[in-house]
Amino acid sequence: MTTTSGSTADSVVSEDRPTTAEVDLVLYEVDDGVALFRLNRPEGRNGWSHQMERRYFQLLAEADQDDSVRAAVVTGTGRAFCPGMDMSRLSSVAGQPMEVGGRAPQYTPRLFRKPLIAAINGACAGVGLVQAMQCDVRFAARGAKFSTSFARRGLGAEYNMSWVLPRYVGVENALDLLLSGRTFDADEAKELRLVSRVVAPEDVVAAATAYARDLAKNCSPKAMAVIRHQVLADLDRTFEASLYGAYAVMDALVQDADFAEGVASYLEKRPPEFAPLSDDFDPEGLVGAPVSGARLTARELLGR
Repeated sequence: MTTTSGSTADSVVSEDRPTTAEVDLVLYEVDDGVALFRLNRPEGRNGWSHQMERRYFQLLAEADQDDSVRAAVVTGTGRAFCPGMDMSRLSSVAGQPMEVGGRAPQYTPRLFRKPLIAAINGACAGVGLVQAMQCDVRFAARGAKFSTSFARRGLGAEYNMSWVLPRYVGVENALDLLLSGRTFDADEAKELRLVSRVVAPEDVVAAATAYARDLAKNCSPKAMAVIRHQVLADLDRTFEASLYGAYAVMDALVQDADFAEGVASYLEKRPPEFAPLSDDFDPEGLVGAPVSGARLTARELLGR
């Protein structure tokens, strides 16, 4: 697999082949420009494990470099999305130092260069909610249950959720959800702006996939990679720095073949024919700012 300095493939995972046991923890298929990831531990309601984490991040890296993939959807098998860390795992690590060897941080999907859509088909809590929040757009099944859970397990706001949640739902709502660890449903999640769409449970994957397929067919892969990076990088930039970066992006892309094709296809009233995202395209170089923290390993973040 070819890797690049700014890609998910280079920064997310190693080149190690997955074990037989890991392969089935996340099901993966590509159809009509859309990659579909299914967290797959139905006997444990898709409880998160280090092995599932590793496999998911490996598949993200593969999709990042696959010319046939232009957008992606992540969901869960069965009736749950991911209710958090596998409870047997939690009981075994109580009182032990956090295991960080060989692990990438939970915010690794921030480096994925393609749109990542969540189809939250059921329970979504703890680290499952952390992963849902890495997605660009979230569809939720009506009736799906959400919770931060941390305070009810004797934990702090894990994986930078104290930074993420206030930016989506405001400070008071973030404190409510984090302090209480209470359960709330998909309709409240939409009211809080934690998700943008609520649909019937039987339609949630189809709806998210249809949205992703529209992006894959009608939007420039290069433009989407740049826009995604701009939004995430600008969370840590001033208005002026963002504006200067936007001018640089505008100057570069107005000269790009995708802009010419976008205009021509509109005038000629036909579907666009955008080129796939090249392996060596680095949106950070064009935007002029990194996505904070996403390239650090868990070991580096903890200083050990």
